[in-house]
Amino acid sequence: MRLFVPLVALVLLAGCGSTAGGGEDGAKLGFAVATTSEDFAQQMADGGKYAASKFDGVELQVSGPPGVDGPAEVKLFQDLGRTATDGIAVENLAPDLFVRPMADVAKKDIPLVAVDTVPLDGSNVNTYVGNDNAGIGKMLAEEAIRLLGPTASGTVVVGTTVPGVPVLDQRAEGIKAAFAEKLPNVKVLGPFETKIEPTLNFGIWNGLVKANPNALAFLGTGDQDSYNLAKIKQENNGTYLTAGFDLNAATLRAVQDGTNFATLSPEHFMKGAVAIRMLAEAATQGKKLPEGWIDSGALLVTKDNVDEIIARQESDTAKDEWFGPKLDEFFADLDTHLRPLTEAS
Repeated sequence: MRLFVPLVALVLLAGCGSTAGGGEDGAKLGFAVATTSEDFAQQMADGGKYAASKFDGVELQVSGPPGVDGPAEVKLFQDLGRTATDGIAVENLAPDLFVRPMADVAKKDIPLVAVDTVPLDGSNVNTYVGNDNAGIGKMLAEEAIRLLGPTASGTVVVGTTVPGVPVLDQRAEGIKAAFAEKLPNVKVLGPFETKIEPTLNFGIWNGLVKANPNALAFLGTGDQDSYNLAKIKQENNGTYLTAGFDLNAATLRAVQDGTNFATLSPEHFMKGAVAIRMLAEAATQGKKLPEGWIDSGALLVTKDNVDEIIARQESDTAKDEWFGPKLDEFFADLDTHLRPLTEAS
């Protein structure tokens, strides 16, 4: 029996005055996110709101279900197609469900930008903002490899919150590829499904740690993996390495106190800001949306830079001061970040 999950109402943001300018009649933009309850999606939405606020007359509607629910998000996206008529950014964890709905909205001449998840063939979406996910998986693994040393041997356990989601699968593949290349005497187990719901995630990781007491490291592909692995390591006085992704406050504290050796930030705020700024410029300034994959970058957070990132995440003002110059620099040379959509991973 499928439980009914209420849909989250649209959040409206009107852009404030700024030198970024705006069209005479402004613009109505939308941002569909996979969930409103998880940090990764909240960061993307915050980045979108930040970008929209820099354009006079731009209104941004952010919409998503409270929990990860692909069909519910499709319905909310279709609703955005009736109200956000000047452009919509779409982040989702079920790209197969969005092929026809995206194509239907695109037929209305509403510009679409896929965010974080590569649009599938048939969706008629030609602009994607996201990470090199295999690359950032390797980035996290290479930091673990550096700490383990060149003669390490044993096992490493990899978990992923939602198997089948391309973004997460590619991170896991990147982790495995890095170990295969640089530490061939280390056997990588998994990826095991660790679930996106935090309590279930904790229980599964706890079981994996108990089942692999001599593992060198436990690495996850998601937000929940990061902070739950830290909690388990602290409770067990573990000496193994632990890490995952994203910038949950508990994750950052775990890096700061040395429990986790790192976290890999896909810089979701930047991702959302890039997508909405492109749509706002297209709607208000007549700029053509670039076609292809815009690689929005990522950041390895370790004890060396975690204090700076914690300070950055503390307030909207701090994010504005940190991201503002980087976003302007990014757009000043946007073509250098553009790659063919067929290369997106």
